[in-house]
Amino acid sequence: MELTQETPDLSAYLAADEVIDHRHPRVRETAARLAKQAVDSYAYAQSAYEFVRDTIPHSADSGDLRVTWRASDVLEQGTGICHAKAHALAALLRAEDIPTALCYQKLDLVHGLVAVRLHGAWHRQDPRGNKPGVDAQFSLDGERLAFTPDPESNELDYPVLYDEPHPAVLGALQAAHDRPHLWKTLPTAL
Repeated sequence: MELTQETPDLSAYLAADEVIDHRHPRVRETAARLAKQAVDSYAYAQSAYEFVRDTIPHSADSGDLRVTWRASDVLEQGTGICHAKAHALAALLRAEDIPTALCYQKLDLVHGLVAVRLHGAWHRQDPRGNKPGVDAQFSLDGERLAFTPDPESNELDYPVLYDEPHPAVLGALQAAHDRPHLWKTLPTAL
């Protein structure tokens, strides 16, 4: 699949905003701690990915009813669904000047991922969190995502790389008072 930037200007994929708030002290502190241990951008990107994937539980797996959407809140509260975890990873990567996009899959509901630009190309990564039957890994040599869409079930990968969260996804996250409410309002397609 050919990934397509929604915004041609690569600097848009380094920007901070209300959601990917990589200038927030919590994000800066976490990024600095991870960067100290990394020898290069690739090692930092992998470290940030594994940090978000492994230390911030997916709220559905952990049973946490809270809904987070802002990157700093995900890091502070230590919980989030796939979209929130993607926002946190994007903020950590952008904090260290690694262009990062948000991207999506259509499964039962829209699933959130990131794409990181390293070595002159975009590479999708899924920080959702592993569990039995899910083994996502950081990779620049072929995708190792949590899920592979099943075309027979009308599932698909969206090729667009967004510099900001999709409005339908963000609106559902912001309006949800808890995770059960969120499951009823997350979009099933973009």
